[in-house]
Amino acid sequence: MKVLITGGAGFIGSHTADALLAAGHSVRALDILDPQIHGEARQRPAYLAPEVELQVGDVCNPDDVASALDGVDAVYHLAALTGVGQSMYDMTHYARVNAIGTTTLIEGIVKGGHALKRLVLSSSRAIYGEGSYVCPTHGEQFPVPRSRERLESGRFTMPCPVCGGDLDAVPTTEHKRSEPFSVYAITKKHQEDFVRYAAETFGLPAVILRYFNVFGSRQSLKNPYTGVVSIFYSRICAGQPISVYEGGLPVRDFVHVSDVVAANMRALVADVPSGSTFNVGAGVASTIGDIANALARAVGKPVTMEDRGEFRVGDIFGCVADLTRSRAELGYAPACSLDQGMAEFAGWASGQPSEDRYQQTVAELSRFGLFGRAKGG
Repeated sequence: MKVLITGGAGFIGSHTADALLAAGHSVRALDILDPQIHGEARQRPAYLAPEVELQVGDVCNPDDVASALDGVDAVYHLAALTGVGQSMYDMTHYARVNAIGTTTLIEGIVKGGHALKRLVLSSSRAIYGEGSYVCPTHGEQFPVPRSRERLESGRFTMPCPVCGGDLDAVPTTEHKRSEPFSVYAITKKHQEDFVRYAAETFGLPAVILRYFNVFGSRQSLKNPYTGVVSIFYSRICAGQPISVYEGGLPVRDFVHVSDVVAANMRALVADVPSGSTFNVGAGVASTIGDIANALARAVGKPVTMEDRGEFRVGDIFGCVADLTRSRAELGYAPACSLDQGMAEFAGWASGQPSEDRYQQTVAELSRFGLFGRAKGG
């Protein structure tokens, strides 16, 4: 097939292109080459396979989209802005790229009469908001987001709505109600809603993949707003301490890009109903301390972690993927462990220029009241 990848010059898109080429497909990438990721020169990245036909353009521009769709059989829609913190104050930009970019793509497919074999949307676990929780006494619970007052008091755990005790994070299924908390999460839900609408209304054969915390080679080492692994790497290499937010208690599901690509490839050919949604994660809960220590082992340098009671407004406490449906229906089976993934990332990053721009993010978030510290922290 001839496959279009929007955002195809980026981190996940370029790895997906490699896999598609290896499988015998031809690949076109539509990418704006965002300076925040690719640098002010906006040059074709060296890691992008030469066989990829790169079309520099805007997914929000109907003419660029129409040109990119010409002659393609399938589309991966990966083009999106991804920084949770940045989204909280850069709302218009995120809404335009993520939501309007998706409707522009769908309109291009429908109005252009393109009979696609598959559209794969890269969504996010962020649409869940908080993940699933259980109370040891009162069972399954769906707590509301933590108040700023609670965070400022240093109570970071999720409280049971019934008894007020600490809740335990458990794997989150695709059936959990969507309760997006950040602007980024809201725009990802909009993407899903638009794609499901197109699937139901126009018969567009779509599959939605909810990526969890993706990491690996080709992740931007210069963009301070996305990818905690990249931020930690720059701090460790600079000999700077890592600030552990919320006492290091929050849990996430870090999945290596190789496993995400495997899910992407399965989604292209899987015999599943249009509009099907699947979690793509490792299915393993990791704390921020786990991530920092695994990266330090891979780099071979010590890491110093500082707990100053810091937190970011817009962050959730925990979300880990339940992969039951993905395994059964998509045939997805993550194969890369955290240590293996960190070794792959560190091996690649060691040959790349990186910048420690952590303080820049703190300054920006603080400017808009989105960065806080517990009293006494």
